[in-house]
Amino acid sequence: MKKVEDYIRNIPDFPEEGIIFRDVTSVLQDADGLKLAIDELVKKLEGVEFDVLAGAESRGFIFGMPMAYLLHKPFVLIRKAGKLPCETISKAYDLEYGTATIEMHKDAVKPGQKVVLVDDLIATGGTMKAAAELVEELGGTVEMILFLLELKGLNGRKVLEGYHVESVVAYEGK
Repeated sequence: MKKVEDYIRNIPDFPEEGIIFRDVTSVLQDADGLKLAIDELVKKLEGVEFDVLAGAESRGFIFGMPMAYLLHKPFVLIRKAGKLPCETISKAYDLEYGTATIEMHKDAVKPGQKVVLVDDLIATGGTMKAAAELVEELGGTVEMILFLLELKGLNGRKVLEGYHVESVVAYEGK
């Protein structure tokens, strides 16, 4: 039986020499791979009580939406600044070269709601740390931060220390 990592395409020396790029588009392009990825993400939520799934633009949408549908949970969008039409809250965070800002609608999470954050990849952890802070600013609690892939060599878990972090597939390097 195939595992999720069997569907992940490895591209050597991208974006620079010595890096192996873990490409999830190959998972999406294969019906069996996509179903397996969603099923494995959902399995990670067994026994976790939560009210809302939230995903970061854009691959958090791709993996989080089918999960929300299967689990009959609402789905909240976490978007790049300026993309949401209603009143928002925002959080800036550091990138390797510069900063970025993400936003959520002010009414997306109600005080006391338990939230699971979903994204395709944990690298440095900055995006999901900012997302968790947005949830908490709205009065929600982050029950879990869930990823399809983890690049352990970038130490993203350290940035997310104090949160329950899970990944389906973990790679040792960068």
